[in-house]
Amino acid sequence: MNDPIRISAKNLGALALPGSCPRCNWLKLHLGHKLPYQIFPGIFSSIDGFTKRVVHTWFDEHGAPPAWLDPLGTIVGYREPPHFSKFNMLNEDHGVLLTGAADGILVRDDGSFVIVDYKTAKFSGAQDELLPMYEVQLNAYAAIGEHCGFAPVTGLALIYMEPMSDGQTCFEGQCCEYGFDMGFSAHVINVQLNADMLSPLLARVRAEHDRPAPPRRHPGCKDCNLTDWLVELFVG
Repeated sequence: MNDPIRISAKNLGALALPGSCPRCNWLKLHLGHKLPYQIFPGIFSSIDGFTKRVVHTWFDEHGAPPAWLDPLGTIVGYREPPHFSKFNMLNEDHGVLLTGAADGILVRDDGSFVIVDYKTAKFSGAQDELLPMYEVQLNAYAAIGEHCGFAPVTGLALIYMEPMSDGQTCFEGQCCEYGFDMGFSAHVINVQLNADMLSPLLARVRAEHDRPAPPRRHPGCKDCNLTDWLVELFVG
């Protein structure tokens, strides 16, 4: 087996999207970092991190979860998610090192774990298009979590924190001397546990990585258009 290929749970999940582009996947696997037009705005990570601190602080002060976590069942505590450098798992069958960074690891009353991923976004039908990616991402977290000692994992969930930015939710009391406060509305989506979905995608990672040259693009891939533009701009 060749040296292990490193891939994040989210990038593995991207392979499950209908428009997944083989050429882009090959470039990401070989570049080892994000392409210049795929930079994720840091503000979303900051809000997700703040959401985690809100949940943990509420637990510490009240000994119970916030009410908006009720769809997850009886939650009695939490565990601090490991740093991404320690939250990983080597799949020896395909030689792939699967990595990730879980937003939240909650504990049920039976001692099992629920892994959650916070999303800062408007809660609308558009989320359905990305659900296949998030299902893989969370199931990868479950596999990594159990490998790292958080076993058994009995629940997975997406938690959308939707900014309450419509005109009806703006009040004078939200304005203060340093700026203004914005509320967020929580929407919990339970995700089915399905570890079997991972192996075919890990096999695909190995197969696409081992190609000697980039495969053909997915028809209409916008990222490929940007890649070609960059090559033309800097290489000519």
